[in-house]
Parts: sequence; structure tokens; C-alpha cells
Amino acid sequence: MTAAMAGGVLFAALPVATATAAPAAGLQSVAARGGSISVNIPKLRQQSADLKARAARLDRDGAHAEARRARAEAAAIDRKIQAYLDAEENM
Repeated sequence: MTAAMAGGVLFAALPVATATAAPAAGLQSVAARGGSISVNIPKLRQQSADLKARAARLDRDGAHAEARRARAEAAAIDRKIQAYLDAEENM
């Protein structure tokens, strides 16, 4: 299996059978060296929104360190989404 780094995100080449499967609703196909991967962008966006809502709740409850961690996880997911979209656009 080969891998290439793009903007801090690891893209792994998948077997040909996986690369040629019909994408399901909401899945984004991203080409990588030697194959492509399917990413469910709406699901990632929902995870990010959930983490942001959790961070807001934690802040209200006074758990600021945990809120910072949740916001950092949401930001990482947002960067991953953007990297997937940029990779597809540049292919």
C-alpha cells in the first residue's frame, strides 16, 4: 500500500475493487497515488458540528480544557475536509 501526504492528511491508495465501487450518496471520491478513496463529507461535517456543540456545552459547564480539546478535534476535521476537497479539485 502506498501513501502520500497532502496538507497534513494521509491519503492511502486502496485496492482497485474499492476504487471502482459506485459512490454512495454523500460520498466524495478523492484520487490518490495508485487509486482513490471515498470520503463521506456530510458525515465529517456533522462530526465537526457535534464537537463544536459539545465544546460550547463544556464551556458553559466550566470544563474549559475539555472544550479546547473538542474545538481542536473539530478544527482538525475541518482541515481534513478542506484537504479532501482541495485534493479532488487539483486532480
